[in-house]
Amino acid sequence: MAECTPWIRLATLTDLPTILSIYNHYVATSTCTFRVQPETAEEQLAAFRDRGPQHPLTVAEVDGVVVGWGALSPWNSRCGYARTVEASVYVHPEHHRKGFGRAILLDLIERARSIGHHTIIGSTCSEQRASVALQESLGFVPAGYLRQVGFKFGRWLDVVYMQLML
Repeated sequence: MAECTPWIRLATLTDLPTILSIYNHYVATSTCTFRVQPETAEEQLAAFRDRGPQHPLTVAEVDGVVVGWGALSPWNSRCGYARTVEASVYVHPEHHRKGFGRAILLDLIERARSIGHHTIIGSTCSEQRASVALQESLGFVPAGYLRQVGFKFGRWLDVVYMQLML
């Protein structure tokens, strides 16, 4: 399949089942999230309703099909951190290596700039080398490494923090 540029837009209520399906795939199969129980539709709906314009949830579509999603979320709840956000990107497993994750993260970076955020944090399990490489390719720099702070699939896992100053 030839690579194409996805259309990235704000997520709507009708996108939530697809977003949930993509996310719960990684909950069950990957260390890219340390959540160990599937997210419920009720939890997802509550989180969606709590989002404001400072923290968009987006989807990437190709030919009307959602192939991935991204979000800017508060990095810390204290008000002094209000202009620091954490970026999350998840691509449907059938659509890896097509540039969709890059397109989603680039869009999130531009949204963060236009909103007036100051810095974006990316955090991922150290095993997720493709995520780290993607962030580095877009200008994120290493900001921290925490050893054995997550536990999933019967083992301790490290977390890499990356940072992009806007």
